[in-house]
Amino acid sequence: MTLLRTLLSGRTTRLAFVAACAVLLVALFAPLLSSWDPDDIDLSQKLQAPSREHLLGTDHLGRDVLARLLHGARASLGSVAVIVAAILLLSLSVGSVAGYAGGMVDAFLMRLCDTFLTFPTFILAMFLIGILGAGMTNVILAIVCTHWAWYARIIRGLVLSLKTREHVLAARVAGTGQFRLVMRHILPGVFPQILVLATLDIGHMMLHVSGLSFLGLGVQPPTAEWGVMINDARQYIWTQPQLLFYPGLAIFVTVMAFNLLGDGLRDALDPVGETGGWGK
Repeated sequence: MTLLRTLLSGRTTRLAFVAACAVLLVALFAPLLSSWDPDDIDLSQKLQAPSREHLLGTDHLGRDVLARLLHGARASLGSVAVIVAAILLLSLSVGSVAGYAGGMVDAFLMRLCDTFLTFPTFILAMFLIGILGAGMTNVILAIVCTHWAWYARIIRGLVLSLKTREHVLAARVAGTGQFRLVMRHILPGVFPQILVLATLDIGHMMLHVSGLSFLGLGVQPPTAEWGVMINDARQYIWTQPQLLFYPGLAIFVTVMAFNLLGDGLRDALDPVGETGGWGK
């Protein structure tokens, strides 16, 4: 509760927290917030202006824009949640082993990380999707494969620092097993900083997912997803610009909310800036 009070002490962070919670709630309860099927095509109602029946109008296939926007939040945030969880699981495993074991194990794992870090993440993700094929599952795999190494390197550095702390050395002298030592005395010191990084990276991952879907490599039509909606609307940018504006605004608000929330969380956990300087 102290952390939450500190986090919400700033006006900007409070607004970001409210916006992030709103987007999460929309994603969870999308089917309850709109009575329209997001994939229901009705060509007789195509490109309708906002009305009482269709609050944000309809698209070029007569589908309700609001319904697609709400369900698009579920697709976008759901995929990002899976990506972040998979990256954290993989990077925590590799980074912890490398940092704690040291020696040849550390050298091998870090050279493996260097191999992945050599290539621009978006280009490498597109290359992997070209091999694996389009689709959300392959997008998730591609983004995880292109981002885990950066997290693993940071975790490895944190573990190297923490394993020489007095309380860790005392636990080792007391005969604590290696697995228990890592789980109870090292990883708890890693989690807060990795939580900040993950929160800051949610927007980055969402831009990856939406960008790949816009290019036709991610979520495939007619599934409602914000990147897909922008791709569908690009041919109507001059005649029906609102079709592009709505999903673009949703992406912008979500990315900004989580970026600002991550900044606030970093300040709350590290108010004096001892861990500053993170960045890709």
